[in-house]
Amino acid sequence: MTEEFDLLSIIDQGGCSAKLSAKELNETLAGLPGFKDPNILVDIDTHDDGGVYKIRDDYALIQTTDFFPPVCSGAYDFGQIAAANAMSDVYAMGGQVLTALNIVMFPANLPLKILKEILAGGQEKVRESGGVIIGGHTIEDDIPKYGLAVTGFVHPDKIVQNNKAEVGDVLILTKPIGTGIVISAKKNKLASPEIYKTAILGMKQLNAAGSILMNKYGVKSATDITGFGLLGHAYKMASGSKVSIKLFSEQIPVIPGVMDLIEMGVIPGAAFRNKEYCEAYCSFEDGVGYNLRMLLFDAQTSGGLFMAVKPENSDYILSDLKMKGYPHSKIIGEVIAQNEHQIYIV
Repeated sequence: MTEEFDLLSIIDQGGCSAKLSAKELNETLAGLPGFKDPNILVDIDTHDDGGVYKIRDDYALIQTTDFFPPVCSGAYDFGQIAAANAMSDVYAMGGQVLTALNIVMFPANLPLKILKEILAGGQEKVRESGGVIIGGHTIEDDIPKYGLAVTGFVHPDKIVQNNKAEVGDVLILTKPIGTGIVISAKKNKLASPEIYKTAILGMKQLNAAGSILMNKYGVKSATDITGFGLLGHAYKMASGSKVSIKLFSEQIPVIPGVMDLIEMGVIPGAAFRNKEYCEAYCSFEDGVGYNLRMLLFDAQTSGGLFMAVKPENSDYILSDLKMKGYPHSKIIGEVIAQNEHQIYIV
């Protein structure tokens, strides 16, 4: 696979300067009418990872989509990461992947072999998931973008949602955070080869085994950590579940070297937008410094699963996660009774 063309070099050439505010977007779209159908089991109301539609009493479809510009230099890596990220929403809801459609935007002035490698990377990850790609759509755009529209399946009684956390649950995170900072550092030639490789490997990893374990242990509430960062997704879980969440800052797994990058000033713009979106719902203990706060707001790509699990199952789930290839899985918090703030970081 070719590595001679750095996809990250395209992004700053124009076309990506305007950024949507999540708060403004939510407020503007709030009045759109929804759909009423008894077979809709999960829709947009709770801002969950995907929608769920019941086909029969023992079978429901999960539908989701995601796509974005390059988050790494190599085309094949980009395809793998974008596909893993899109499928992650199915896994966050306790499902498995069935089919996928490619979503592609590609510049006319780039060699088509780059497009082929992006698609090959995506195909490899969908094949790994056990699903199939059955088509897609491509349009011309100044900056390449890639992702998938994914259909998964789940038993209606085993749907995992982001608004079912209960007081007393403990919170497990399966992958270290910091990918947004590493990507920004790579663009600015500040990331070492070691830290970049670590981030790439983590973003490529599917959350499929985590989904199976959630079914095994009857987990009812989870989400995956992606664009809103750890705190943004924790806020959605807390507000939807009508609880508060306490996070233990020293227990949160972090990609080695990321804190050094933050100290150098590598903080992506998305972290500041996430800070604007949910800081008002967070309470930070005095010992949680600025650098750590910005890490917790850092937008992730293809991040880990954030599970609310019963305390009596937590050690078993952690052990199984580590055996299944998630060695950095940790208990990072607990669910507490609803309080003044949604998130408490200690």
